[in-house]
Amino acid sequence: MYGTIWALLPPIIAIVLALITKEVYSSLFLGIVVGGLLAANFSPIGALDTIINDGLISGVADAWNVGIFLFLILLGIIVALMNSAGGSAAFGRWAETHVKSRVGALLATLLLGVLIFVDDYFNCLTVGSVMRPVTDGHRISRAKLAYIIDATAAPICMIAPISSWAAAVSGIVDEGVMSGTELFVRAIPWNYYSLLTLVFVVGLTLLRFDYGPMALHERNAQLRGDLFTSGERGGAAEDVASNPRSRVIDLLLPVVVLIVCCVAGMLYVGGFFSGVPFAEAFAATDASVGLPWGSMIALIFTFLYFFARRLLSFKQAMSCITKGFIAMVPALLILTFAVTLKNITGMLGAAEYVYGVMEQASSGLYKLLPAIVFLVACGLAFSTGTSWGTFGILLPIVTKVFPADSTLLIIGVSACLAGAVMGDHCSPISDTSIMASAGAQCDHISHVSTQLPYVLTVAGVSFVNYLIAGFVQNVWLCMGTGLLLTVGVLFLLRQLYRPQSV
Repeated sequence: MYGTIWALLPPIIAIVLALITKEVYSSLFLGIVVGGLLAANFSPIGALDTIINDGLISGVADAWNVGIFLFLILLGIIVALMNSAGGSAAFGRWAETHVKSRVGALLATLLLGVLIFVDDYFNCLTVGSVMRPVTDGHRISRAKLAYIIDATAAPICMIAPISSWAAAVSGIVDEGVMSGTELFVRAIPWNYYSLLTLVFVVGLTLLRFDYGPMALHERNAQLRGDLFTSGERGGAAEDVASNPRSRVIDLLLPVVVLIVCCVAGMLYVGGFFSGVPFAEAFAATDASVGLPWGSMIALIFTFLYFFARRLLSFKQAMSCITKGFIAMVPALLILTFAVTLKNITGMLGAAEYVYGVMEQASSGLYKLLPAIVFLVACGLAFSTGTSWGTFGILLPIVTKVFPADSTLLIIGVSACLAGAVMGDHCSPISDTSIMASAGAQCDHISHVSTQLPYVLTVAGVSFVNYLIAGFVQNVWLCMGTGLLLTVGVLFLLRQLYRPQSV
């Protein structure tokens, strides 16, 4: 079964079960079991060995994953400190007088997500911790908050020349074609899914309507004050302390220090402080090392700052360590299972199967190939839960299929990157989706099921645009077409669903 369509069966089982049962842990575990059985030719002992050694232990022991786990824990502790010191409550009080409407709260969340473009993990958790008091105050459901966070995480990182994602793409692209950084930058105007997602979110917010499962969550939030509707209800209001001595700066300063330190940490790991140029340092960095570096320094600063402000006693601060860790346990557990499933899917030869499919597709339908690349990337990222793994598999194929330094090459690369983002955006086993759920403290399956119709809508518009782009190959004309299609679809949907009150 190696290198066949059966390699995609384990993630498909996990995804379908998760969406049907609304229970992510058992769904992921059953997908892992099926993958272990396939990899071991249905030998029970061999399957157990595969699951434990090649899946769980390899996943947890991987240096990248350990770094991301550590970053999650450190960020959880910082958030717990800000909540206990009253910084989050102070920011909520300030927002009540300055952010006057639900539209303003949603646009502020979107703007903050756009500004934090360095890394998607960092984006998800930081935006969530800062904006939860604001969105809660305007009765915006946690599912809607999670969607806004997710929509400004991977899509923003994929169109930001200075980000961990740009560095990853630059490192994968064959230097014989053109420099990886140049190819990434030239592909940005053609990355329809990432760009049109932002247009879609702004339009949806300004037109004040929702559809699909999200409409139920938003209606319950506005009419009943129920921010969750279904699933686990993390981040209860009582976890956020109110301190009359706390100020808005008690939330903003630790966040700013965290941003600065994480950027500095990534540059340090990339060799910037040893003389490596800025762009090259970002291209050579390792986010799994740089982010823990920055968050550790920010955590020490936050401890000292709150002690100096006398907002927390030493005992209260120490209790935040366990609170922060406990808050991240669901995300850590889901990530562990997701990484294990990815490892086993890789053992079954999913990459080789997709490689073969793409080679066959490239022999004909040449100008339709960007749209085909987009669909393949969407499917692969959705079923494996990794956008980096997806463009890591497909980019070497794309750069060989299209003529070097041609417009069609740029469109093909952008289609690959856009599809990888789309699949990653809506997959239940995607680490970015898991981070968005953790940042919003929203039930993970609620987040996935509510955002799926939105993701598919933008993906449909993007697919049509790639069909057009393969023939037209004019960047401005194609972008204008995409904008018109997106706005037109929004107004059509608005006619089908009654707008919400502000």
